[in-house]
Amino acid sequence: MIDSDITQTKLAKIISTKKKKSFSVQNFSQKLKNNTITLKEFEIILDTLGYNILFMKKKN
Repeated sequence: MIDSDITQTKLAKIISTKKKKSFSVQNFSQKLKNNTITLKEFEIILDTLGYNILFMKKKN
């Protein structure tokens, strides 16, 4: 978030808008603290920050 110059408040608002569901900065902060961010929320965060999820098979 620091590199993208975006606050938790702004991310919480973006998540709330994209999920069409109330999502406060306090809720966001608690989810980060408790490691309970959903995959959808994580995808929204990554998209907002300009990142993609890439799945790669492990090499044995």
